[in-house]
Amino acid sequence: MENGAARTAPTVIVAIDGPSGTGKSSTSKAVAAKLGLSYLDTGAQYRAITWWMVSNGIDVTDPSAIASAAGKPEIISGTDPSAPTITVDGTDVAGPIRTQEVTSKVSAVSAVAEVRSRITELQRALAASAADGIVVEGRDIGTTVLPDADLKIFLTASPEARAARRSGELKGADVAATREALIRRDAADSSRKTSPLAKADDAVEVDTSDLTLQQVIECVVTLVEEKRAAK
Repeated sequence: MENGAARTAPTVIVAIDGPSGTGKSSTSKAVAAKLGLSYLDTGAQYRAITWWMVSNGIDVTDPSAIASAAGKPEIISGTDPSAPTITVDGTDVAGPIRTQEVTSKVSAVSAVAEVRSRITELQRALAASAADGIVVEGRDIGTTVLPDADLKIFLTASPEARAARRSGELKGADVAATREALIRRDAADSSRKTSPLAKADDAVEVDTSDLTLQQVIECVVTLVEEKRAAK
């Protein structure tokens, strides 16, 4: 019954933005699964192209070297929220893209305009081809990638809450060091020239600092259902 309802509901495109450690990925995946929507983790795509650059000896401190290589790798994202996948040139990179080496270099690679335009193109194509709709999560979805999304949500949380969550994900990580790294990443992402991390004017802000993951998911599901009902 529920699946039938999901299929006949209007197509809805949901943009979820926000910094690391706000619960974006867990929330987006769960909301998409619950509502029968596709799911796209755009951060994984930036990690994938960063992994490719590192693996192929591209100097990631040289923006022109990054720019000239940006079109080379073939990046394919699977959008099933229960089992999202990502491959680069046919290789499954879901594990390798989460290493500390990739994490430390992704902001520099992501800041290059040619990389952003290449990945943005992939993201728009996936959103356009999602038959029932899609939840797309990232940092510039509501502002740059999908400015006409039906619903834009900006998740926030205090640096302390985010560091505690991220340290839990990165087993044994030092919370204070994680907090400093998150603040540095925010500064880099918010100040870059091309598509900085920013809240869209028409986004609904949800502060997740004092909410459980389940509460955040319920809040977002309600917002999506209201938007669908109004279409």
